[in-house]
Amino acid sequence: MFLAGCISGGGTDTSSGETYTVSIAPMGEVEFEGPPEKWTALLPSYADMGFALGGGQTLGIQNHDRFGTDAYEELPGIEFEEDDVVELTEGGVDTELFYEMNADAHFIDPHILTHWYGWEQSDVDRVRDEIGPFFGNFIRRHSDEWHDYRYYDLYGALELMAEVFQARERYEAYVTLHEEMLTTIDERLPPTEERPNAMLVYPASGSGTEFFPFRFDDGGISTKQWRDLGLTDALAATDVGHYSYTDRGTLDLETLLDIDPEVLLVRNHGGASESEFREAVVDPLRDDPVASEVQAVRNDAVYNAGYLDQGPIINFYHTERAAKDIYPDAFADATLFDRERVADIITGDI
Repeated sequence: MFLAGCISGGGTDTSSGETYTVSIAPMGEVEFEGPPEKWTALLPSYADMGFALGGGQTLGIQNHDRFGTDAYEELPGIEFEEDDVVELTEGGVDTELFYEMNADAHFIDPHILTHWYGWEQSDVDRVRDEIGPFFGNFIRRHSDEWHDYRYYDLYGALELMAEVFQARERYEAYVTLHEEMLTTIDERLPPTEERPNAMLVYPASGSGTEFFPFRFDDGGISTKQWRDLGLTDALAATDVGHYSYTDRGTLDLETLLDIDPEVLLVRNHGGASESEFREAVVDPLRDDPVASEVQAVRNDAVYNAGYLDQGPIINFYHTERAAKDIYPDAFADATLFDRERVADIITGDI
């Protein structure tokens, strides 16, 4: 059984033992003395990338409840020790946590720390200079005004992470698996005119009567599976914008009914069981006099949209589950990714 550790196995991923640099926006060239043995992410996207590339598990995470580690439970022989991961955002992100972790590298876009968590640039500089470099780009969505530098797609960011971990062959193996998945999807998808329109939302309150809207064409990695599955965005024909940290506009149940999507995808319940999701989301919508008139609610087409952040493993998991939910006739018997193959790549059996 493979316990999360540092890169091992296979004899294909190499480290020269010399320093090397990898370039990523917004920090530019970042120098590494070798593949990081101790590292931390903030967002689960980079935590999943590092784990997928055989780099072991992150020391910290933004929020355990938003990290789709249930995907790892399907991988034979792979374990992830969630109890060993520090919750970084409990009470804010304290710089002292970074000194306690003492990571070789921080896979975090520092703009998140300054825009979301009140860090000064001097805090970023101090952690970088005294502990280890920052390396990351906020690629969850493409709608924040402060992000005025280059974005990367999932596999663009994964390729750069592979350079950091000196794990090129692992990266190429994931690219092959990903291309095979997309080919299978294209072969099984119904014609465009038979695909439902869908709305992706995040509950804005405990009452379930207001939602933050997310548009598929935003381009971020959090909506990748919906684009790959060829869904029509129910928001595309409206003037409803995409959620961002500075634009937290919501839509109410009356607006939901006006748009009347055929499929409703609801976030913030990533790890919930089917019964838990129905109790928390579906049943209240069916009991509401307005929401119950929405097509998706009437036709029992309200689905768990999973987590906001995803690296390659979580994306495989999300995409397969979404395909089975939305297109049961086409994908009920489909296996869109080989769990054993993913496990082999993680352990270095490439």
